[in-house]
Amino acid sequence: MKPYKLLAVLGLMLAFAAQEAAAQTKPMRVRGTITGLEGNALSVKSRDGKDLKITLADNAGVSATKALTLADIKPGDFVGSATRMGADGALVAIEVHLFPAALRGVVPEGHGPWDLEPGSMMTNATMTALVQAAGKRELTLEYKGGAQKIVVPDGIPIFTTVPADRSLLVPGAYIFTSAQVAADGKITASRIQVSKDGVKPAQ
Repeated sequence: MKPYKLLAVLGLMLAFAAQEAAAQTKPMRVRGTITGLEGNALSVKSRDGKDLKITLADNAGVSATKALTLADIKPGDFVGSATRMGADGALVAIEVHLFPAALRGVVPEGHGPWDLEPGSMMTNATMTALVQAAGKRELTLEYKGGAQKIVVPDGIPIFTTVPADRSLLVPGAYIFTSAQVAADGKITASRIQVSKDGVKPAQ
């Protein structure tokens, strides 16, 4: 076989192997408290009491939470809000997260089920309006193909994320990450959010 043909075949084999490896992983959201970090091995006690080992990528991104108020969020901002259904059928925010502008187009937009609590939902969208009347605050979040009105109670977490580093990955800190689980059970993560100054990351 000619060298260039051999290289083409090897390239196809590597591509197929990468696709097969990706197909053998599944997503896993991890929320919990750090119990240790050795090299790239992050130990976490998950919120349901499991002891997990997460292998961080060498270049894993770390971000920390920063508390905001609703006044910090303006029309046109990219926002995520976990919600529950209120007694009157309205969506009620559990938390509101102002995404950094760089994550627009990276974080999927839309409205769908979330696993924070039974029946919870998540809306990632552009904030187009904030109405405050009669002690009620209501956000309008618009995404391609739809929109949601979300009631924002007093006292819920409102925050954004800022760049950070591994110095914050210490025992007792709270983390959130969208990890991948391989067929052999190995958990890996390329990005992680960590608490700072008592403010927990996105839930």
